[in-house]
Amino acid sequence: MTPRSIAQFITVVLIWSTSWIMIKFQLGEVNPSWSVAYRFGVGGTALLGWCLLRGIPLHVPRHGWGLLLALGLFQFVLNFNFVYRAELYIPSGLLAVAFALLMVPNAILARFWLGTRVTQRFLVGSALGIAGVFMLFAQQLSLPDARDAALIGLGLTAAGVMSASIANVMQATPKARSLPPLAGLGWAMLMGAGINAVIAFAVAGPPQWDSRPEYLAGLLALGIFASAVAFALYFDLVRTIGPAEAAWTGVPIPIVAMLISTFVEGWVWTLLSLAGSALALIGLIIALRQPGAKRERTATESAADPKQP
Repeated sequence: MTPRSIAQFITVVLIWSTSWIMIKFQLGEVNPSWSVAYRFGVGGTALLGWCLLRGIPLHVPRHGWGLLLALGLFQFVLNFNFVYRAELYIPSGLLAVAFALLMVPNAILARFWLGTRVTQRFLVGSALGIAGVFMLFAQQLSLPDARDAALIGLGLTAAGVMSASIANVMQATPKARSLPPLAGLGWAMLMGAGINAVIAFAVAGPPQWDSRPEYLAGLLALGIFASAVAFALYFDLVRTIGPAEAAWTGVPIPIVAMLISTFVEGWVWTLLSLAGSALALIGLIIALRQPGAKRERTATESAADPKQP
């Protein structure tokens, strides 16, 4: 990794670690679907505006629009609608840890979709990671008053992970790699914003707005930094150091997110939750680590893509 890659890696980790808590400021008066639509409207506009400023063509080949529409639907509509609603029921730190396991469905889908193999090391690490996440949720599942909320939050999180995973594996296809990265990402975000607006109008009526300054600040931060900047930096990392290496951003993100959740949301650590967090991170490290300089391409390398929000 060059100094530039290291700086990009650290920036992605810091942005996505804090984005989970910023979503909390989007919840309240505004229906989550409208907040998601605003976020990716801002993100897509920022990306395309940057392309125009730098003289980067916005043209996308005709054959790529269908793929970008599908990416927008799964990555920026279904995924984030589930994420925003999950944060109504569980702390943001738990959501970040659960999303760190995105590699598991990535590998399974890539096995059937792209024909890539899954290593024994990856299976062992994934099993440890899943066990660790359930240990984290055990604290809430053991409390009768919080059990229903935790189960709903866990179900929404699982749906979000699966939606993101489908989009991730799409991004690993040769057709997706042939499209212009920044312009394609910007158009996918704007199409996702448009679909979100239609859904929001259907379920919540005309556009809604929250007059609190923190809502606007959170929206701009999520749209510009957590969406436009972070996704662009991550895709560049994938191209320069490889998908598997770039996927290591998923290991430190939940650690930072859980620490933030402790101070901002009042998350109380127990021995079980500490052990679960450690087990989940150990499992991720085992799953992602591929020994040897020359190795066969694995599912983690083919399907690893952003663990956003």
